Amino acid sequence: MTLSFLLFVSVVNKHKPWIETSYHGVITENTDIVLLDPPLVALDKDAPIPYAGEICAFNIHGLEAPFEAVVLNGTSGEGQLRARGLVDCELQKEYTFIIQAHDCGSGPGGTEGKKSHKAVVHIQVNDVNEFAPVFREPQYRAAVTEGKIYDSILQVEATDQDCSPQYSQICNYQITTTNTPFAIDRNGNIRNTEKLNYDHQQEYEIQVTAWDCGQKRALHSVPVHIDVRPVCKPGWQGWNKRVDYEPGTGSKQLFTQMHLETCGEPLSSVRTTVELQTSHIGKGCDRETYSEKSLQKLCGASSGSTDLLPAPSTATNWTASLVSDSGRDSDLIFRFDGRQAAKIPDWVVPQNLTDHFTIATWMKHGPSPGLRAEKETLLCNSDKTEMNRHHYSLYVHNCRLVFLLRRDFTQVDTFRPAEFHWKLEQICDKEWHYYVINVEFPVVTLYVDGVTYDPYLVTDDWPIHPSQIDVQLTVGACWQGGEVTKPRFTQYFRGSLSGLTIRPGKIESQKVISCLQACKEGLDINSLESLDKSIKFHFNPAQSILVMEGEDLENMNTAVRKVSYINSRQFPTPGVRRLQISTTVQCFGEDTCITIPTIDAVVMVLQPSEPRITITGVERLSRPASNFRATEGISLFQDLHIISTVTRADTAARHTGILEEIIHNLDYCDVLVLGEELSPELESLQLQPTSLLGKHLDATNSTSGMSIYGVDSMSNYEQVIRQVRYYNWQPEQLTERRFRLTCSELNGRYTSNEFNVEVSVWHSSEAGEHVSHMVAPPLYMQVVHHPAMINDLYPNHVSGLPSAATVVIVMCIAALVVVVVLGIYRIHVTHQQEVKLAETNKETDMNWDDSALTITVNPMEVRGAEAGIDATEKRIGGKLNG
Repeated sequence: MTLSFLLFVSVVNKHKPWIETSYHGVITENTDIVLLDPPLVALDKDAPIPYAGEICAFNIHGLEAPFEAVVLNGTSGEGQLRARGLVDCELQKEYTFIIQAHDCGSGPGGTEGKKSHKAVVHIQVNDVNEFAPVFREPQYRAAVTEGKIYDSILQVEATDQDCSPQYSQICNYQITTTNTPFAIDRNGNIRNTEKLNYDHQQEYEIQVTAWDCGQKRALHSVPVHIDVRPVCKPGWQGWNKRVDYEPGTGSKQLFTQMHLETCGEPLSSVRTTVELQTSHIGKGCDRETYSEKSLQKLCGASSGSTDLLPAPSTATNWTASLVSDSGRDSDLIFRFDGRQAAKIPDWVVPQNLTDHFTIATWMKHGPSPGLRAEKETLLCNSDKTEMNRHHYSLYVHNCRLVFLLRRDFTQVDTFRPAEFHWKLEQICDKEWHYYVINVEFPVVTLYVDGVTYDPYLVTDDWPIHPSQIDVQLTVGACWQGGEVTKPRFTQYFRGSLSGLTIRPGKIESQKVISCLQACKEGLDINSLESLDKSIKFHFNPAQSILVMEGEDLENMNTAVRKVSYINSRQFPTPGVRRLQISTTVQCFGEDTCITIPTIDAVVMVLQPSEPRITITGVERLSRPASNFRATEGISLFQDLHIISTVTRADTAARHTGILEEIIHNLDYCDVLVLGEELSPELESLQLQPTSLLGKHLDATNSTSGMSIYGVDSMSNYEQVIRQVRYYNWQPEQLTERRFRLTCSELNGRYTSNEFNVEVSVWHSSEAGEHVSHMVAPPLYMQVVHHPAMINDLYPNHVSGLPSAATVVIVMCIAALVVVVVLGIYRIHVTHQQEVKLAETNKETDMNWDDSALTITVNPMEVRGAEAGIDATEKRIGGKLNG
């Protein structure tokens, strides 16, 4: 029986299950059911035999495939493929593995079951649109040039983490900002829809969003910044239109951030010229505005020059009729319009012009349109009457400067150089220039702004025949005193003159000439030692023009940033100084490639703190009469002090300003006699020449006062003024004398207070002398009390009620006077007796006449001192009479 059953089993399960050779399945992510094509079905030919014809399992062979196959119906062989967990397309889109079917074999346990062949299963994971687009950058920025239409300014890009093309691809971009001149295409390219204008708007910000192909929108928009740049124009950038300059700060850099924009053009060389334009300041630039005499003294010029155009005054009244312009800086300028001229008084005209002399002047002159070419005379020395001979003159003719010098026949009797011509642009450029003519006959040299020029033409002439005709020196025209019906001026000058001087006997050196015309402001290079060696630079003599050349653009930029402005004056002229920067460049292989526009800027020199010059000292002097006749005289300013202060802002203390003492120079101090002028026979102001030694000072003296001038320190002025002394040889006639002292800096630009000094004589003692020398107390006993002194010594003293001490003092003095008078009388009687005895012995008829005898006896026996005073009086009186 057992044997027969085993044979039945072996006969029944004789076939293997059968399945398809391959399957393709689809599963949607986040689900577990796989849809297979074809469906999962296993067939077994042993059916309908139990177990042998039934399917018990499907086995999956693969590398950790997250799937399992279950039998839905063992008889029909249907099965199902499902995921063991949720699948994620973003992690893996496809799976491939092997599947086999197993029948049940000989029993429920599937023993001795058979396996089908292996079938390949391909599973594709279907995507779900679970992710929104995200932009790659948090923001985008681009720059465009104004005036252009761009196909694409920039491209934005968004991504999607979904795995399928349907949901991971970006199908659309959109600008969400309204009213913007921009558009975006499906690829994220942004373009402008109209030309942009830098002046209208320099920057735009727009918001952009994105959609994937499943119409899921980005959760966050992205900002896009678009900068509008002006059209690239080659030129200097990063410079300021105005640079403020604080007086006293030294050198200040002008272009600290400036650089040259070349728009990408490679350059082979750069040449930059910086010009400081100061023609509207003073006489062409900020120069020292001291008087001509002070400047000449300061620069070490030879003494003895004659100023032909001084400031109008009582003594120098020939310039009063001329049109003058004192300028912003007390700079004395005379303007000539073709109708004005001045005659120089004979006592002013240098009479000793030899073969060596110097003529110097500032001149501003331009062509005169509409006028025929006439001579315009600056300076002319011609016959005063009868004839019309020009002995020497300086004039302009057709923008040429001509100097005429006719020698006297007594000096030379042959053809000699007489006219010297110069043709220069400066003569008619309407700018200030300093002209110096050095005459070393027959050589004449012209200096213009310190630069030497030789005449281009020299003509000869015969010397002038000697005559007794007086000559007339004129400025602004030439005097025609002869050969005309009525003497008149002719050949008028049209222009401006200042500081016209003649110095006979000497010529000026180039060093002095350069000093006299030197500008105190100009361009400078900060930290010159750090300037790159490849940069070549050049200044003009006035340092108003700086030229720099180089091949490297960055080195040139660095060099330009070092350009500075400097003004060495303690009190510069405030106002605008214009700057002009011009540049030319060369490119490789080309003469010129791009054009660099010229730029204009200004340096604003701020107003300096104005100094307040204060003179203090003793204002009332009362001295004995003998002091006025003494050798030392009366020192008017013994306790003089000169200080100068400025007001400084004090922001820390929140004060409007604090006074700060400063030190600067002075250029003149005048001692003026108030009231009637000094009488030379009776009185004088004197200053010993030795007090001026070692100082840049000179002094002039007259009956109206004394002037001390020259550029020097306040302390030196103090020392000299303290030596000014007043003398009076008849002080008995003097009631009081009043003097006024004023000082100046910069030719009157800053002036001191008016310090007045009143001098009086102790007339109480002199009154006693006038009454009677016999009863007058000796000099040592004369006591004078100033009212103010009495009040200070005796504040409780009542003038109407004499004290007991006063009565005692008066009685003692009276007693002493009696004793002295008796002693004098006894001496007088004794002397008369001796004289009579001598007359008797000599037997002469000489009569003793004592009617005019005046004898003052000093009980202290100071006859020697009195004798010294008398001698001094005689010496001073002798000098005065001499």
